[in-house]
Amino acid sequence: MNEEIEKLLNREHLQLASIKKRAVAFFIDEMLLSFLLIIAMFDSFSKAQSVEDIIILTNTYVMQYIIMKIVYQTFFVMQYGATLGKLAMKIRVIDIATLDNPNFAVSLNRAIFRIISEMIFYLGFLWGMFDPQRQTWHDKTAKTLVIDA
Repeated sequence: MNEEIEKLLNREHLQLASIKKRAVAFFIDEMLLSFLLIIAMFDSFSKAQSVEDIIILTNTYVMQYIIMKIVYQTFFVMQYGATLGKLAMKIRVIDIATLDNPNFAVSLNRAIFRIISEMIFYLGFLWGMFDPQRQTWHDKTAKTLVIDA
């Protein structure tokens, strides 16, 4: 583990969130956002007559879904230091420099790189499983840590 981060965590009596908690929080957030998208598109989906129609509809709304995920992640991390999934799992995101909730720029950076990580076969998330600080790519670029709340 990076010695500076280790000293910081020890000095402030902070504990890194486990991979399991982060994974469950991720699952909660994904289910919530998917459910919201389905509600928003229900009228369109109900008119679909085939699987092909559903695939076309889904592809039509990919950008809107990505934007929704970025807005969700940015707002909740900036405002509360955690998304609804993280709140449920009692973990939160902190800015390494301030030990507080990330500001808008940091939260936006984290949200955008989270999407990029997802697009590249979730490799950034996999990286976090083997990183001593459990930092994913989006944590590294935003200089954040996920800790137990």
